[in-house]
Amino acid sequence: MTVLHGEGAPAAGPGSGGRPAWRIGTRASLLARTQAGDVRDALVAAGQPAELVLIETPGDLSTGPVEEIGVGVFTSALRAELAAGKIDIAVHSYKDLPTAADERFVLAAVPPRQDPRDALVARDGMVLGELPPGAVVGTSAPRRIAQLRALGLGLDIQPLRGNLDTRLGKVAGGELDAVVVARAGLARIGRLDAVTEALEPVQMLPAPAQGALAVECRAGDTELIELLAALDDHSSRTAVTAERALLAELEAGCTTPVGAIAEIVESLDDDGRIVEELSLRGGAAAVDGSDVIRASTVGAPAQAAELGRALARELLELGARELLAAEPGTADSPAAPAGSNTTPVGTSTAAAKPGGTAAAGTSTATDFTEPSPMENNR
Repeated sequence: MTVLHGEGAPAAGPGSGGRPAWRIGTRASLLARTQAGDVRDALVAAGQPAELVLIETPGDLSTGPVEEIGVGVFTSALRAELAAGKIDIAVHSYKDLPTAADERFVLAAVPPRQDPRDALVARDGMVLGELPPGAVVGTSAPRRIAQLRALGLGLDIQPLRGNLDTRLGKVAGGELDAVVVARAGLARIGRLDAVTEALEPVQMLPAPAQGALAVECRAGDTELIELLAALDDHSSRTAVTAERALLAELEAGCTTPVGAIAEIVESLDDDGRIVEELSLRGGAAAVDGSDVIRASTVGAPAQAAELGRALARELLELGARELLAAEPGTADSPAAPAGSNTTPVGTSTAAAKPGGTAAAGTSTATDFTEPSPMENNR
């Protein structure tokens, strides 16, 4: 492990009350250090000394596809150090955490979430619809591969690993025509200038919890739990709770072709009063892009977890289990032809099904195949 104080961070050592600096575990990439640095800086601003501890993970050491390395490839090493008492806090990209709870730890904070959308970085400033057939697009995420193929654009999708600078460099150097990455990551490292299009959920549903951070500590560290609670953003936690509940109910992981996005929206109740509701959209796809199933629901924010589970059950009824169990295609398989997307439209409503999603809110299978209203958004 490497201890990193970082720019603007205090030197390690006793703080007020004589306690040593809180040790924040993080991966060593620029993105991970930046994310953990935000947590460190927030603690320092609250008068708490803190430092970063850099930890290598299996995902950092392997160049193979993430789905072949195993669950928790970017989080297991941090959790091991946390359990062993070598660090006090672990900062994860929330989407990388296994969905199964670990009673040794507490999710002490979900800080304000960055924009969860995926982003296209393409040569010559092109947006997705301007890429010619055969354009080489880099991404290794099955979720992105499936949804890109379902668009029927005839793209040549190639596997891609490496940090964000490496990925952007492959476009700048002409090795790839474009890459698809999380917009949040580019925002955190100050590279939003590279984005040529932010992909709306109607084009590409993001990964559950994409753009969110998970700040963990040991379950018995009550003082630290109270300190970290000040970093928690209720709206962000509510949204990712619904998305992750959907993922868990589907018995899927972060490397499966499942997307979800939730947001708190305002609506009017029967008396004309403004109330907050939680809108959730989710979907599953065949990796070859031949079949995509999406559905949506709205319910009470307090029922976020049940809302996610209910929508997952609807997706399963619509055939998601068969899609997720199908043998995945290869990354360079031809894209699905235009129009091959078989998203059900209006074929299922929770209100019409006993034991459906009505308890958590009304739910209707929704057509998300229409072009994005922000298709030229750069």
